[in-house]
Amino acid sequence: MVKRIFDIVTAIIVLVLVFPWAYLVIACCIKIFMPGPIFFKQKRTGKNGTVFSCYKFRTMDAKNRSDEFVDPQLNKYSLGNFLRTTSLDELPQFWNVLKGEMSIIGPRPHMLVHDEEYKNKIKEYSLRYAVKPGITGWAQVNGLRGERDIRRVKMRVDYDLWYIQHWSILLDLKIMLRTVGVMIKK
Repeated sequence: MVKRIFDIVTAIIVLVLVFPWAYLVIACCIKIFMPGPIFFKQKRTGKNGTVFSCYKFRTMDAKNRSDEFVDPQLNKYSLGNFLRTTSLDELPQFWNVLKGEMSIIGPRPHMLVHDEEYKNKIKEYSLRYAVKPGITGWAQVNGLRGERDIRRVKMRVDYDLWYIQHWSILLDLKIMLRTVGVMIKK
C-alpha cells in the first residue's frame, strides 16, 4: 500500500508539473523532425504475467511498426536517440503508473517477443512478474540498461530479483535519486 501511494503521488506530481512542459517541447520536436504520431504503445508483460500497453514518446520512424530495436533513422545524432539516451521517451509511462499497470520503480518490462526468448534461456526470468514492472529499476541505475546479450540480460534479471527480495521505500528513493542523477549526467 505504501508503494502504491508513493507511485500515485509521484506520478501525479510528474504529470502535473513536468509532463505538460516536456510534452509540449517533445511533441513539437517529434512533429517537426519525425512526422507521424507522438506516442508509441507496445504490449508488455506486467505483474502476474498480465499483458498491458506500455506508452512512450515515439523515437523511431513512424513507418517502423515492428518490435525490433534497429531502425535506420535512429542514429547518435537523432532526436530519437536523444530521447532514449536521456530516458525522456519514458515520461508517458507515468500514465501506466497512474492506471496501476506499472510502478515507478521495478523490473523494466520487455517486449513480449523478448520475454518468450528470455524465459526459455533464464530459469528465474518469470520471477520478475511477482511485482509490477517499473519505469526505472535497480538494474538500470547499476548500468544494465537495454542490452540483449544473454549474459547481460541474466545480470539484469539477477539485479531485478535482488530488488524484489530487498524492497523498501528507502531503496525506491535511492533508485529514484540515482535515476535523476543518471538522466542529468546524460
